Amino acid sequence: MCTPSTDTTTLVIGAGPGGLTAAYTLSQAGYPVTVFEQDPQFVGGISRTVVYQGYRFDIGGHRFFSKSQEVEQFWTEILGSEMLVCQRLSRIYYNQKFFDYPLRPLDAFAKLGFSYTLLCILSYLKARFQPRPSVTSFEDWVINQFGERLYYTFFKTYTEKVWGIPCQAISADWAAQRIKGLSMGSLIRNTLFPQRTHQKNIIKTLIDQFRYPRLGPGQMWEQVHAHLQANHHPVLLGHQVNRIFWDPSGILGLQTLNTKGETCFWSGSHIISTMPLRSLIRALDPAPPSDVIVAAESLKYRDFLTVAIILDQPNLFPDHWIYIHDPNVQVGRIQNFKNWSPDLVPNLNYTCLGLEYFCFIHNQLWQMSDTELLKLASDELLKLGLRGDPQRPAQVIDGTVVRVPKAYPVYDHHYKSHVDIIRTYLQKTLPNLQLVGRNGMHRYNNQDHAMMTGMLAAENIILGEFTYDLWQVNQDAVYLEQGEAGSQALAGRLVPRPLRPLESERKSD
Repeated sequence: MCTPSTDTTTLVIGAGPGGLTAAYTLSQAGYPVTVFEQDPQFVGGISRTVVYQGYRFDIGGHRFFSKSQEVEQFWTEILGSEMLVCQRLSRIYYNQKFFDYPLRPLDAFAKLGFSYTLLCILSYLKARFQPRPSVTSFEDWVINQFGERLYYTFFKTYTEKVWGIPCQAISADWAAQRIKGLSMGSLIRNTLFPQRTHQKNIIKTLIDQFRYPRLGPGQMWEQVHAHLQANHHPVLLGHQVNRIFWDPSGILGLQTLNTKGETCFWSGSHIISTMPLRSLIRALDPAPPSDVIVAAESLKYRDFLTVAIILDQPNLFPDHWIYIHDPNVQVGRIQNFKNWSPDLVPNLNYTCLGLEYFCFIHNQLWQMSDTELLKLASDELLKLGLRGDPQRPAQVIDGTVVRVPKAYPVYDHHYKSHVDIIRTYLQKTLPNLQLVGRNGMHRYNNQDHAMMTGMLAAENIILGEFTYDLWQVNQDAVYLEQGEAGSQALAGRLVPRPLRPLESERKSD
Protein backbone atom coordinates (compact mmCIF):
# COMPACT_ATOMS: atom_id res chain seq x y z
CA MET A 1 0.00 0.00 0.00
CA CYS A 2 1.18 3.53 -0.69
CA THR A 3 1.06 6.49 1.66
CA PRO A 4 -0.05 9.55 -0.35
CA SER A 5 1.60 12.89 0.27
CA THR A 6 -0.28 15.97 1.44
CA ASP A 7 -1.00 18.84 -0.90
CA THR A 8 1.77 20.96 0.66
CA THR A 9 4.40 18.71 -0.90
CA THR A 10 6.33 19.32 -4.09
CA LEU A 11 6.18 16.25 -6.31
CA VAL A 12 9.25 15.60 -8.49
CA ILE A 13 8.97 13.21 -11.43
CA GLY A 14 12.35 11.57 -12.09
CA ALA A 15 15.45 11.01 -9.95
CA GLY A 16 18.05 12.14 -12.47
CA PRO A 17 20.37 15.14 -11.98
CA GLY A 18 17.62 17.71 -12.59
CA GLY A 19 15.03 16.11 -10.35
CA LEU A 20 17.37 15.25 -7.47
CA THR A 21 19.02 18.69 -7.55
CA ALA A 22 15.58 20.32 -7.30
CA ALA A 23 14.60 18.02 -4.44
CA TYR A 24 17.87 18.60 -2.56
CA THR A 25 17.58 22.39 -2.95
CA LEU A 26 14.03 22.31 -1.59
CA SER A 27 15.02 20.03 1.29
CA GLN A 28 17.84 22.36 2.30
CA ALA A 29 15.31 25.18 2.52
CA GLY A 30 12.97 23.07 4.67
CA TYR A 31 10.34 22.37 1.99
CA PRO A 32 8.75 18.89 1.89
CA VAL A 33 9.33 17.01 -1.35
CA THR A 34 8.61 13.54 -2.74
CA VAL A 35 10.48 12.09 -5.75
CA PHE A 36 9.14 9.36 -8.06
CA GLU A 37 11.57 7.28 -10.12
CA GLN A 38 10.37 4.52 -12.41
CA ASP A 39 13.68 2.62 -12.25
CA PRO A 40 13.40 0.10 -9.41
CA GLN A 41 17.11 0.15 -8.57
CA PHE A 42 19.02 3.24 -9.74
CA VAL A 43 18.93 6.98 -9.25
CA GLY A 44 20.84 9.42 -11.45
CA GLY A 45 19.16 8.70 -14.80
CA ILE A 46 21.89 8.12 -17.38
CA SER A 47 24.32 9.69 -14.88
CA ARG A 48 24.05 6.54 -12.81
CA THR A 49 26.76 3.98 -12.15
CA VAL A 50 26.05 0.32 -12.87
CA VAL A 51 27.80 -2.36 -10.81
CA TYR A 52 28.49 -5.77 -12.35
CA GLN A 53 30.63 -8.39 -10.57
CA GLY A 54 32.26 -5.58 -8.61
CA TYR A 55 33.06 -3.55 -11.74
CA ARG A 56 31.51 -0.08 -11.84
CA PHE A 57 30.81 1.71 -15.10
CA ASP A 58 29.02 4.74 -16.52
CA ILE A 59 26.21 4.88 -19.02
CA GLY A 60 28.51 6.96 -21.17
CA GLY A 61 31.31 8.94 -19.56
CA HIS A 62 30.30 11.88 -17.38
CA ARG A 63 32.79 14.68 -16.91
CA PHE A 64 32.15 16.98 -13.98
CA PHE A 65 32.99 20.45 -15.24
CA SER A 66 30.76 23.51 -15.28
CA LYS A 67 30.98 27.24 -15.80
CA SER A 68 28.32 27.55 -13.11
CA GLN A 69 29.74 28.27 -9.66
CA GLU A 70 26.53 27.00 -8.07
CA VAL A 71 26.84 23.63 -9.78
CA GLU A 72 30.53 23.26 -8.94
CA GLN A 73 29.77 24.14 -5.31
CA PHE A 74 26.94 21.59 -5.24
CA TRP A 75 29.30 18.81 -6.34
CA THR A 76 31.86 19.81 -3.71
CA GLU A 77 29.22 20.03 -0.99
CA ILE A 78 27.94 16.52 -1.72
CA LEU A 79 31.19 14.59 -2.27
CA GLY A 80 34.10 16.81 -1.22
CA SER A 81 37.37 14.87 -1.32
CA GLU A 82 35.68 11.98 -3.13
CA MET A 83 35.88 14.08 -6.30
CA LEU A 84 39.00 13.18 -8.27
CA VAL A 85 40.74 15.54 -10.71
CA CYS A 86 41.37 13.93 -14.12
CA GLN A 87 43.73 15.14 -16.81
CA ARG A 88 41.66 14.56 -19.92
CA LEU A 89 42.83 12.28 -22.72
CA SER A 90 40.43 11.52 -25.57
CA ARG A 91 41.10 10.75 -29.20
CA ILE A 92 39.39 10.09 -32.51
CA TYR A 93 40.00 6.82 -34.34
CA TYR A 94 39.92 7.53 -38.08
CA ASN A 95 41.51 5.72 -41.00
CA GLN A 96 43.46 3.43 -38.63
CA LYS A 97 45.06 6.41 -36.88
CA PHE A 98 44.44 8.15 -33.57
CA PHE A 99 43.88 11.90 -33.64
CA ASP A 100 43.86 14.13 -30.59
CA TYR A 101 40.45 15.35 -29.52
CA PRO A 102 39.78 18.19 -29.18
CA LEU A 103 41.39 18.42 -32.59
CA ARG A 104 44.84 19.99 -32.60
CA PRO A 105 45.65 21.26 -36.09
CA LEU A 106 49.35 20.32 -35.95
CA ASP A 107 48.57 16.75 -34.84
CA ALA A 108 45.70 16.32 -37.31
CA PHE A 109 47.54 17.70 -40.31
CA ALA A 110 50.69 15.67 -39.56
CA LYS A 111 48.63 12.47 -39.60
CA LEU A 112 46.52 13.39 -42.59
CA GLY A 113 49.60 14.10 -44.74
CA PHE A 114 50.68 17.15 -46.69
CA SER A 115 48.40 16.73 -49.72
CA TYR A 116 45.24 16.10 -47.72
CA THR A 117 46.12 18.90 -45.31
CA LEU A 118 46.45 21.33 -48.22
CA LEU A 119 43.00 20.30 -49.45
CA CYS A 120 41.60 20.81 -45.92
CA ILE A 121 43.08 24.31 -45.72
CA LEU A 122 41.71 25.26 -49.14
CA SER A 123 38.32 23.86 -48.16
CA TYR A 124 38.38 25.87 -44.92
CA LEU A 125 39.31 29.07 -46.75
CA LYS A 126 36.47 28.51 -49.20
CA ALA A 127 34.05 28.14 -46.28
CA ARG A 128 35.29 31.36 -44.74
CA PHE A 129 35.03 33.43 -47.90
CA GLN A 130 31.98 31.66 -49.38
CA PRO A 131 29.98 30.40 -46.39
CA ARG A 132 26.65 28.68 -46.78
CA PRO A 133 24.16 31.56 -46.55
CA SER A 134 21.36 29.65 -44.86
CA VAL A 135 22.53 27.63 -41.85
CA THR A 136 19.73 25.25 -40.91
CA SER A 137 21.43 21.86 -40.55
CA PHE A 138 24.32 20.38 -38.60
CA GLU A 139 26.13 19.94 -41.91
CA ASP A 140 25.73 23.65 -42.77
CA TRP A 141 27.03 24.75 -39.36
CA VAL A 142 30.11 22.50 -39.31
CA ILE A 143 31.12 23.20 -42.90
CA ASN A 144 30.96 26.93 -42.24
CA GLN A 145 33.18 26.49 -39.17
CA PHE A 146 35.70 23.95 -40.51
CA GLY A 147 35.29 23.49 -44.23
CA GLU A 148 33.87 20.58 -46.18
CA ARG A 149 36.97 18.34 -46.04
CA LEU A 150 37.24 18.37 -42.25
CA TYR A 151 33.47 17.94 -41.95
CA TYR A 152 33.60 14.68 -43.91
CA THR A 153 36.75 13.57 -42.07
CA PHE A 154 35.93 14.27 -38.42
CA PHE A 155 32.23 15.01 -38.03
CA LYS A 156 29.90 13.27 -40.48
CA THR A 157 30.45 9.55 -39.73
CA TYR A 158 30.35 9.79 -35.95
CA THR A 159 27.39 12.18 -35.85
CA GLU A 160 25.31 9.96 -38.11
CA LYS A 161 26.18 6.95 -35.94
CA VAL A 162 24.93 8.80 -32.87
CA TRP A 163 21.66 10.04 -34.36
CA GLY A 164 20.87 7.51 -37.08
CA ILE A 165 19.82 10.25 -39.51
CA PRO A 166 21.75 12.24 -42.16
CA CYS A 167 23.56 15.33 -40.95
CA GLN A 168 21.45 17.41 -43.36
CA ALA A 169 18.38 16.42 -41.29
CA ILE A 170 19.90 17.38 -37.93
CA SER A 171 19.13 20.89 -36.73
CA ALA A 172 21.99 23.39 -36.54
CA ASP A 173 20.79 24.02 -32.97
CA TRP A 174 22.43 20.77 -31.91
CA ALA A 175 25.85 21.83 -33.22
CA ALA A 176 25.48 25.31 -31.78
CA GLN A 177 24.71 23.87 -28.33
CA ARG A 178 27.09 20.93 -28.22
CA ILE A 179 30.17 22.51 -29.82
CA LYS A 180 29.43 26.16 -29.13
CA GLY A 181 32.33 28.48 -29.92
CA LEU A 182 34.42 25.76 -31.57
CA SER A 183 35.92 26.63 -34.94
CA MET A 184 39.17 26.22 -36.81
CA GLY A 185 40.25 29.59 -35.47
CA SER A 186 39.58 28.59 -31.84
CA LEU A 187 41.42 25.30 -32.34
CA ILE A 188 44.47 27.06 -33.71
CA ARG A 189 44.40 29.62 -30.89
CA ASN A 190 44.11 26.87 -28.29
CA THR A 191 47.00 24.95 -29.86
CA LEU A 192 49.28 28.00 -29.73
CA PHE A 193 47.91 29.52 -26.50
CA PRO A 194 46.30 26.79 -24.37
CA GLN A 195 43.51 28.02 -22.11
CA ARG A 196 43.42 27.23 -18.43
CA THR A 197 40.49 25.15 -17.23
CA HIS A 198 39.43 27.77 -14.68
CA GLN A 199 38.98 30.50 -17.26
CA LYS A 200 35.37 31.59 -17.36
CA ASN A 201 35.22 31.90 -21.14
CA ILE A 202 36.83 28.55 -21.96
CA ILE A 203 35.08 26.50 -24.64
CA LYS A 204 33.80 23.37 -22.89
CA THR A 205 34.93 21.09 -25.70
CA LEU A 206 38.52 22.26 -25.15
CA ILE A 207 38.81 21.63 -21.40
CA ASP A 208 41.82 19.52 -20.48
CA GLN A 209 40.89 18.82 -16.85
CA PHE A 210 37.71 17.78 -15.10
CA ARG A 211 36.47 16.29 -11.84
CA TYR A 212 34.99 12.84 -11.42
CA PRO A 213 33.54 10.94 -8.43
CA ARG A 214 35.87 8.21 -7.17
CA LEU A 215 33.17 5.54 -7.57
CA GLY A 216 31.55 6.94 -10.71
CA PRO A 217 28.84 9.55 -11.33
CA GLY A 218 26.22 7.47 -9.58
CA GLN A 219 28.07 8.08 -6.31
CA MET A 220 26.96 11.73 -6.48
CA TRP A 221 23.29 10.91 -6.92
CA GLU A 222 23.32 7.98 -4.50
CA GLN A 223 24.60 10.40 -1.86
CA VAL A 224 21.86 12.94 -2.65
CA HIS A 225 19.32 10.10 -2.51
CA ALA A 226 20.64 9.03 0.91
CA HIS A 227 20.45 12.62 2.19
CA LEU A 228 16.83 13.01 1.08
CA GLN A 229 15.78 9.70 2.61
CA ALA A 230 17.55 10.45 5.91
CA ASN A 231 15.76 13.79 6.14
CA HIS A 232 12.31 12.31 5.44
CA HIS A 233 11.96 13.39 1.83
CA PRO A 234 10.94 10.13 0.12
CA VAL A 235 12.57 8.98 -3.11
CA LEU A 236 10.25 6.23 -4.32
CA LEU A 237 12.01 3.84 -6.70
CA GLY A 238 10.01 1.64 -9.01
CA HIS A 239 7.17 4.20 -9.14
CA GLN A 240 6.15 5.15 -12.67
CA VAL A 241 3.95 8.22 -13.10
CA ASN A 242 1.34 7.03 -15.58
CA ARG A 243 -1.48 9.59 -15.11
CA ILE A 244 -1.45 13.30 -14.37
CA PHE A 245 -4.80 14.74 -13.34
CA TRP A 246 -5.55 18.40 -13.97
CA ASP A 247 -8.25 21.01 -14.33
CA PRO A 248 -8.15 24.73 -15.28
CA SER A 249 -6.47 25.55 -11.96
CA GLY A 250 -3.48 23.32 -12.74
CA ILE A 251 -2.29 19.82 -11.87
CA LEU A 252 -4.37 18.21 -9.13
CA GLY A 253 -2.20 15.15 -8.57
CA LEU A 254 -0.35 12.18 -9.97
CA GLN A 255 -1.11 8.50 -10.23
CA THR A 256 1.84 6.12 -9.89
CA LEU A 257 2.17 2.44 -10.71
CA ASN A 258 4.73 0.54 -8.64
CA THR A 259 6.56 -2.71 -9.30
CA LYS A 260 3.89 -4.66 -7.39
CA GLY A 261 1.21 -3.44 -9.77
CA GLU A 262 -0.30 -1.10 -7.16
CA THR A 263 -1.58 2.33 -8.13
CA CYS A 264 -1.68 5.36 -5.85
CA PHE A 265 -2.81 8.98 -6.08
CA TRP A 266 -0.51 11.76 -4.87
CA SER A 267 -1.43 15.41 -4.46
CA GLY A 268 0.98 18.31 -4.28
CA SER A 269 1.02 22.06 -4.61
CA HIS A 270 3.92 22.06 -7.10
CA ILE A 271 5.06 19.57 -9.74
CA ILE A 272 8.58 19.39 -11.20
CA SER A 273 8.83 17.03 -14.18
CA THR A 274 11.87 15.50 -15.85
CA MET A 275 9.94 12.81 -17.72
CA PRO A 276 10.17 12.89 -21.54
CA LEU A 277 7.79 15.48 -22.98
CA ARG A 278 6.09 12.88 -25.14
CA SER A 279 5.38 10.71 -22.09
CA LEU A 280 4.18 13.71 -20.08
CA ILE A 281 1.60 14.68 -22.69
CA ARG A 282 0.42 11.06 -22.97
CA ALA A 283 -0.11 10.95 -19.20
CA LEU A 284 -2.32 14.07 -18.98
CA ASP A 285 -5.90 13.32 -17.90
CA PRO A 286 -7.98 14.77 -19.47
CA ALA A 287 -6.03 14.69 -22.72
CA PRO A 288 -4.80 18.01 -24.14
CA PRO A 289 -5.89 19.42 -27.54
CA SER A 290 -5.03 17.47 -30.66
CA ASP A 291 -2.33 19.89 -31.85
CA VAL A 292 -0.43 19.39 -28.58
CA ILE A 293 -0.74 15.61 -28.88
CA VAL A 294 0.51 15.70 -32.48
CA ALA A 295 3.46 17.88 -31.46
CA ALA A 296 4.38 15.49 -28.63
CA GLU A 297 4.08 12.39 -30.79
CA SER A 298 6.33 14.07 -33.38
CA LEU A 299 9.22 14.35 -30.92
CA LYS A 300 11.91 11.74 -31.47
CA TYR A 301 14.40 10.09 -29.15
CA ARG A 302 17.61 8.17 -29.74
CA ASP A 303 18.12 5.00 -27.73
CA PHE A 304 21.44 3.78 -26.44
CA LEU A 305 23.14 0.67 -25.16
CA THR A 306 26.45 0.05 -23.44
CA VAL A 307 28.29 -3.24 -23.78
CA ALA A 308 30.67 -3.45 -20.81
CA ILE A 309 33.37 -6.08 -21.25
CA ILE A 310 36.12 -7.20 -18.91
CA LEU A 311 39.47 -8.14 -20.47
CA ASP A 312 42.44 -9.94 -18.94
CA GLN A 313 45.10 -7.27 -19.57
CA PRO A 314 45.79 -4.22 -17.35
CA ASN A 315 46.57 -1.50 -19.90
CA LEU A 316 45.05 -1.51 -23.36
CA PHE A 317 45.11 2.22 -24.15
CA PRO A 318 45.58 5.41 -22.08
CA ASP A 319 42.46 7.34 -23.13
CA HIS A 320 39.43 8.08 -21.01
CA TRP A 321 37.37 7.56 -24.17
CA ILE A 322 37.82 7.18 -27.92
CA TYR A 323 35.44 8.36 -30.65
CA ILE A 324 35.20 5.77 -33.42
CA HIS A 325 34.94 7.49 -36.83
CA ASP A 326 35.06 4.25 -38.77
CA PRO A 327 32.00 3.27 -40.85
CA ASN A 328 33.13 -0.37 -40.90
CA VAL A 329 32.14 -0.93 -37.26
CA GLN A 330 28.93 -0.09 -35.44
CA VAL A 331 30.44 1.05 -32.14
CA GLY A 332 30.40 4.83 -31.74
CA ARG A 333 32.51 5.47 -28.65
CA ILE A 334 34.62 3.40 -26.26
CA GLN A 335 35.13 4.23 -22.58
CA ASN A 336 38.09 2.93 -20.54
CA PHE A 337 36.67 3.10 -17.03
CA LYS A 338 39.85 2.36 -15.07
CA ASN A 339 41.37 5.51 -16.57
CA TRP A 340 38.51 7.56 -15.11
CA SER A 341 39.09 6.12 -11.63
CA PRO A 342 41.13 3.05 -10.62
CA ASP A 343 38.49 2.26 -8.01
CA LEU A 344 35.95 1.42 -10.71
CA VAL A 345 37.86 -1.80 -11.40
CA PRO A 346 38.33 -4.21 -8.47
CA ASN A 347 41.15 -6.16 -10.18
CA LEU A 348 43.82 -3.82 -11.58
CA ASN A 349 45.22 -6.66 -13.68
CA TYR A 350 42.07 -6.41 -15.77
CA THR A 351 40.48 -3.68 -17.89
CA CYS A 352 36.78 -2.82 -18.15
CA LEU A 353 35.71 -1.14 -21.39
CA GLY A 354 32.31 0.27 -22.29
CA LEU A 355 31.43 0.09 -25.99
CA GLU A 356 28.60 2.47 -26.79
CA TYR A 357 26.07 1.76 -29.51
CA PHE A 358 23.43 4.27 -30.62
CA CYS A 359 20.22 2.92 -32.10
CA PHE A 360 16.42 2.94 -32.05
CA ILE A 361 14.50 0.32 -30.12
CA HIS A 362 13.02 -1.09 -33.32
CA ASN A 363 16.52 -1.59 -34.84
CA GLN A 364 18.17 -4.98 -35.16
CA LEU A 365 20.99 -3.85 -32.86
CA TRP A 366 18.59 -3.24 -29.95
CA GLN A 367 16.90 -6.59 -30.55
CA MET A 368 20.14 -8.60 -30.37
CA SER A 369 20.65 -10.80 -27.33
CA ASP A 370 23.26 -9.94 -24.71
CA THR A 371 25.40 -12.83 -25.92
CA GLU A 372 25.29 -11.55 -29.49
CA LEU A 373 26.15 -8.01 -28.38
CA LEU A 374 29.10 -9.21 -26.28
CA LYS A 375 30.46 -11.09 -29.29
CA LEU A 376 29.93 -8.06 -31.54
CA ALA A 377 31.80 -5.81 -29.10
CA SER A 378 34.65 -8.31 -28.77
CA ASP A 379 34.98 -8.70 -32.55
CA GLU A 380 34.86 -4.95 -33.20
CA LEU A 381 37.55 -4.28 -30.59
CA LEU A 382 39.77 -6.79 -32.35
CA LYS A 383 39.01 -5.26 -35.74
CA LEU A 384 39.98 -1.82 -34.41
CA GLY A 385 43.21 -3.13 -32.92
CA LEU A 386 42.18 -2.14 -29.38
CA ARG A 387 42.64 -5.50 -27.67
CA GLY A 388 46.36 -5.07 -27.21
CA ASP A 389 49.10 -6.97 -29.04
CA PRO A 390 47.58 -8.48 -32.23
CA GLN A 391 49.73 -11.58 -31.68
CA ARG A 392 48.39 -12.01 -28.17
CA PRO A 393 45.14 -10.02 -27.89
CA ALA A 394 43.44 -9.57 -24.54
CA GLN A 395 40.75 -12.14 -23.86
CA VAL A 396 37.20 -11.19 -22.91
CA ILE A 397 36.44 -12.95 -19.63
CA ASP A 398 33.03 -11.48 -18.81
CA GLY A 399 30.63 -8.70 -19.67
CA THR A 400 27.11 -7.32 -19.54
CA VAL A 401 24.74 -5.08 -21.51
CA VAL A 402 22.74 -2.05 -20.35
CA ARG A 403 19.96 -0.70 -22.56
CA VAL A 404 18.71 2.88 -22.15
CA PRO A 405 15.57 3.92 -24.06
CA LYS A 406 15.01 7.62 -24.80
CA ALA A 407 18.60 8.47 -23.86
CA TYR A 408 18.87 11.50 -26.17
CA PRO A 409 16.22 13.90 -27.49
CA VAL A 410 16.65 14.26 -31.25
CA TYR A 411 17.17 17.71 -32.79
CA ASP A 412 15.58 17.29 -36.20
CA HIS A 413 14.47 20.29 -38.25
CA HIS A 414 11.01 20.40 -36.70
CA TYR A 415 11.72 19.66 -33.05
CA LYS A 416 11.72 23.32 -31.97
CA SER A 417 8.27 24.10 -33.36
CA HIS A 418 6.90 20.97 -31.64
CA VAL A 419 8.50 21.93 -28.32
CA ASP A 420 7.19 25.49 -28.63
CA ILE A 421 3.61 24.24 -29.06
CA ILE A 422 3.89 22.00 -26.00
CA ARG A 423 5.70 24.58 -23.91
CA THR A 424 3.19 27.36 -24.66
CA TYR A 425 0.25 25.09 -23.84
CA LEU A 426 1.70 23.83 -20.55
CA GLN A 427 2.68 27.31 -19.36
CA LYS A 428 -0.84 28.63 -19.98
CA THR A 429 -2.73 25.60 -18.71
CA LEU A 430 -0.72 24.10 -15.84
CA PRO A 431 0.70 26.97 -13.76
CA ASN A 432 2.01 24.69 -10.99
CA LEU A 433 4.14 22.58 -13.37
CA GLN A 434 7.81 23.21 -14.13
CA LEU A 435 9.86 21.30 -16.69
CA VAL A 436 13.54 20.61 -16.00
CA GLY A 437 16.35 18.43 -17.34
CA ARG A 438 17.31 16.96 -20.67
CA ASN A 439 14.20 14.96 -21.52
CA GLY A 440 11.91 17.15 -19.45
CA MET A 441 12.69 20.10 -21.73
CA HIS A 442 13.75 18.11 -24.83
CA ARG A 443 17.09 19.93 -24.72
CA TYR A 444 20.22 17.84 -25.26
CA ASN A 445 22.63 19.37 -22.76
CA ASN A 446 24.99 18.16 -20.06
CA GLN A 447 24.12 17.29 -16.47
CA ASP A 448 25.15 20.72 -15.15
CA HIS A 449 22.46 22.29 -17.35
CA ALA A 450 19.88 19.83 -15.99
CA MET A 451 21.04 20.65 -12.46
CA MET A 452 20.75 24.40 -12.96
CA THR A 453 17.18 24.09 -14.24
CA GLY A 454 16.43 21.97 -11.15
CA MET A 455 17.98 24.57 -8.84
CA LEU A 456 15.97 27.40 -10.41
CA ALA A 457 12.72 25.41 -10.31
CA ALA A 458 13.28 24.93 -6.58
CA GLU A 459 14.11 28.63 -6.17
CA ASN A 460 10.80 29.53 -7.83
CA ILE A 461 8.94 27.48 -5.24
CA ILE A 462 10.95 28.92 -2.36
CA LEU A 463 10.37 32.49 -3.58
CA GLY A 464 6.64 31.83 -3.98
CA GLU A 465 6.51 32.96 -7.60
CA PHE A 466 7.95 31.84 -10.91
CA THR A 467 10.73 34.41 -10.88
CA TYR A 468 13.14 32.44 -13.06
CA ASP A 469 12.32 31.33 -16.59
CA LEU A 470 13.99 27.93 -16.83
CA TRP A 471 14.22 28.20 -20.61
CA GLN A 472 16.77 30.98 -20.16
CA VAL A 473 19.37 28.57 -18.77
CA ASN A 474 21.94 28.24 -21.53
CA GLN A 475 24.15 25.29 -22.46
CA ASP A 476 26.81 26.46 -20.01
CA ALA A 477 24.33 26.14 -17.12
CA VAL A 478 24.27 29.92 -16.73
CA TYR A 479 21.03 31.83 -16.24
CA LEU A 480 20.75 34.47 -18.96
CA GLU A 481 19.75 37.92 -17.85
CA GLN A 482 17.23 39.98 -19.75
CA GLY A 483 18.78 41.21 -22.97
CA GLU A 484 21.18 38.27 -23.20
CA ALA A 485 18.60 35.65 -24.04
CA GLY A 486 17.59 37.06 -27.41
CA SER A 487 14.57 35.74 -29.23
CA GLN A 488 15.02 32.10 -28.25
CA ALA A 489 13.87 32.52 -24.66
CA LEU A 490 11.26 34.53 -22.82
CA ALA A 491 12.42 37.58 -20.90
CA GLY A 492 13.15 36.91 -17.24
CA ARG A 493 14.04 38.80 -14.13
CA LEU A 494 17.48 40.41 -13.93
CA VAL A 495 19.39 38.34 -11.38
CA PRO A 496 22.85 38.48 -9.90
CA ARG A 497 25.17 35.52 -10.35
CA PRO A 498 25.58 33.38 -8.35
CA LEU A 499 22.08 32.82 -6.99
CA ARG A 500 23.32 33.02 -3.40
CA PRO A 501 26.76 33.68 -1.83
CA LEU A 502 29.27 30.90 -2.30
CA GLU A 503 30.55 29.10 0.79
CA SER A 504 33.87 30.97 0.59
CA GLU A 505 32.00 34.29 0.48
CA ARG A 506 29.81 33.38 3.44
CA LYS A 507 32.88 32.57 5.51
CA SER A 508 34.37 35.98 4.76
CA ASP A 509 31.22 37.92 5.77
